[in-house]
Amino acid sequence: MEYEGAYRQVQQPKYDCLLFDLDDTLYPLSSGLAKECRKNIGDYMVEHLGIEESKISDMCNLLYKNYGTTMAGLRAIGYDFDYDEYHSFVHGRLPYENLKPDPVLRNLLQSLPIRKVIFTNADKIHAMKALNRLGLEDSFEGIICFETLNPARKRSTSTSNEVDETGFEGPFDIIAHFSQPNAASDQLPKTPVVCKPSEFAVELALKIANINPERTIFFDDSVRNIQSGKRVGLHTVLVGTSHRVKGADFALESIHNIKEALPELWKTEDKSDKVRYSGEVAMAASVTA
Repeated sequence: MEYEGAYRQVQQPKYDCLLFDLDDTLYPLSSGLAKECRKNIGDYMVEHLGIEESKISDMCNLLYKNYGTTMAGLRAIGYDFDYDEYHSFVHGRLPYENLKPDPVLRNLLQSLPIRKVIFTNADKIHAMKALNRLGLEDSFEGIICFETLNPARKRSTSTSNEVDETGFEGPFDIIAHFSQPNAASDQLPKTPVVCKPSEFAVELALKIANINPERTIFFDDSVRNIQSGKRVGLHTVLVGTSHRVKGADFALESIHNIKEALPELWKTEDKSDKVRYSGEVAMAASVTA
């Protein structure tokens, strides 16, 4: 005998977490912080690591390209320094006054009934300063930052004159390496720093925050970071351009365009289909509902 009633089948929302990069994602590149950060990194390399100023530009470009951050690259090629000291020098001098409260973004984030988490390569102090200046300090469940992925790591025990575990005597001359014919990235020493765009870093962040990549959207201004996120199963949004590249499911000129591009994030009503069941199945469904 067929049961003539209807059973409301509730479907889960497609996404249950939004993962956001911070710098140049939640605020625009035009703020000038990225430019000042690069300058501060160069100054630190000259003043604290004794690197010739004439080499700074080429070194920074190569280290960033091959290691994700200049800091990770410096540690890889044999430079020893305190991480907190580095972050204090590089971020402590930034013009945070250039960041203004963003009530539009705040309202967008506050209206989203979904988990929201920050995922940045920067240190926690910088992340909190930036979020406070933007008026977004209470808009996120938590922050995955440098300290999260690199806990209790201050300074290495080796010196720049010792041979590290990779077999390279530091400091490794990365400029000379790439000036050789057939030079390859896989011949470089490894870094002890965990950071984006490493797939391991992304996977570790997801594990720490208990995030399911298949139900998460990842927002970042870096093409490399977005592509790494895509490879580990995240849905991806490239921020800062309307040009969608390989690995990006969406591309936004500004984070303010999030509602226009992803209106479904604000749709919380349950979707249902009317399905006919046999008497037994329908009765069981009504008991367990």
